[in-house]
Amino acid sequence: MPEITITLSDKDLEKLCHLAIRLRIRPEELVRIMVEEFLAQPDEEFEDLASYLLDKNADLYERLA
Repeated sequence: MPEITITLSDKDLEKLCHLAIRLRIRPEELVRIMVEEFLAQPDEEFEDLASYLLDKNADLYERLA
């Protein structure tokens, strides 16, 4: 299965790990489940959310480029 690597802030990683512990699953499994749920949303909702996230983080993406 293909793999992907993402970068999270320390704060976000801590939140993710705490949630995974509460759910008694590995953080990687929680992220996989969250991505699958996100992608399972109807296309229009997905596009609206993706556009919102891209617009919201545009400055960050420009600084990282």
